[in-house]
Amino acid sequence: MAITTHTSESVTEGHPDKLADRISDAVLDAVLERDVNGRVACETFITTGLVIIGGEISTDAYVDLDGIARRVIADTGYDKAAFGFHYAACAVLSVIKEQSADIAAAVGSSLEVRGNRSEDPLDALGAGDQGIMYGYACKDTPEFMPLPIALAHRLAQGLATLRRDKKLPYLRPDGKTQVTIEYEGDRPIRATKLLIAAQHDPSVDQPRIAADLKRDLVEPLVSAWLDDRTEILVNSSGRFVIGGPASDAGMTGRKIIVDTYGGYGSHGGGAFSGKDPSKVDRTGAYMARYVAKHLVAAGLAEKAEVQIAYAIGRARPLAVHVSSLGTGSYSDDQLRRAVESVFDFRPEAIIERFELRRPQYEVLSSYGHFGRPDLDLRWEKLDRIEPLHRAIG
Repeated sequence: MAITTHTSESVTEGHPDKLADRISDAVLDAVLERDVNGRVACETFITTGLVIIGGEISTDAYVDLDGIARRVIADTGYDKAAFGFHYAACAVLSVIKEQSADIAAAVGSSLEVRGNRSEDPLDALGAGDQGIMYGYACKDTPEFMPLPIALAHRLAQGLATLRRDKKLPYLRPDGKTQVTIEYEGDRPIRATKLLIAAQHDPSVDQPRIAADLKRDLVEPLVSAWLDDRTEILVNSSGRFVIGGPASDAGMTGRKIIVDTYGGYGSHGGGAFSGKDPSKVDRTGAYMARYVAKHLVAAGLAEKAEVQIAYAIGRARPLAVHVSSLGTGSYSDDQLRRAVESVFDFRPEAIIERFELRRPQYEVLSSYGHFGRPDLDLRWEKLDRIEPLHRAIG
């Protein structure tokens, strides 16, 4: 059987791009807390000493963008001047406008309502944009996520926890992880390489950092996948003192592969963070994951990829495509027909099923939007397996 490898990465919440994602999602949560029908497409740009929040927000509610940004930056750990970026010392600029009236009209009254005079309330909301969204699932882990991204997230979360809990007080907020897994066919068998980049205080030497992270991070979290040939690299640059926005600019939406499946499956290109649920970049991707996970959990495929295509202003998708990637118990066409009979892909139906109008997005801004055994996510629930079995017949 063929031996292959796959590598995925994750980053901590202190990484500049993830800090930007978190601010955008915190703004979204603040709007939804006050106005469940608020429209948000919020982008954040961060660099040394500066935060710019831009995009479109349509709501009658007051939201303190400056206060939200500073609170997030402080919570993420940038609360010391020595880190080169400080929540109280940076400038926060907002460049916000309302959503285009043309788009608002098309989304608020879908093509089905305008053209066909549908009275179904689930037809009311048109898709907030055109585009394609993908979902993926496989049997690598109990959460039906690919093992490399699951382990990379686990290590990144663990690195942040060691810093927040002050178990390794010399750690700073920025950090990255990378995991390479060796597969025999489709079965993961071992970790070949682990890479950890941990921002740190300049007074700490690299041998100590490497020993501490192997003992307190790697061994407790991924020991089941290690063997005597696994190569573990810690701060391969030799030193990682300058990090976060003092080192690199950050922008919303630049870690979309980290947010999803770590390079497995396909990606439509749309980011999630800062977008309200009328935006199918987010809503459609959550639905595609929900369906793909059901197909694998129901035993209908070993792995599955689901694609949904939308047109702006239209409630019903243009197309739904299902691929079992050669592992299905039924043909892809049979799986697609069963899926379309069980699952409702209209944006309003998805929003209602997953309760997407409630604030819940800031916690998703780091460590992935899928899997997440630490969170109770409705699009991760397996509550339609029996209807799916009945539909496949």
